[in-house]
Amino acid sequence: MERSFFECAWDVVRQIPEGRVASYGQVARLMGAPRCARQVGYAMHGSPGVAGGVPCHRVVFADGSLTPGFAFGGPDEQRRMLEAEGVRFLPDGKVDMASCAWEV
Repeated sequence: MERSFFECAWDVVRQIPEGRVASYGQVARLMGAPRCARQVGYAMHGSPGVAGGVPCHRVVFADGSLTPGFAFGGPDEQRRMLEAEGVRFLPDGKVDMASCAWEV
């Protein structure tokens, strides 16, 4: 049985370590679908969330911005979850990608 795009995206996101973040584009590239960052966003929105084993709060925009429509409580909740894992933020409210980006 062939796995869906969403399932493949969730598998990549499950690999992001605690205290690290990845961009939508990075997840797409790791899936072998480099032009599908927007579809990764749809997959994160449709994910079962942390309770389902998908830490979608660890996926952010390439510039470190948080997702305005974070499906599990909004950007404030996403930030709270990331800070609880030790992710650092810059004064402008974006994730410090230089120190917190997932290096694969």
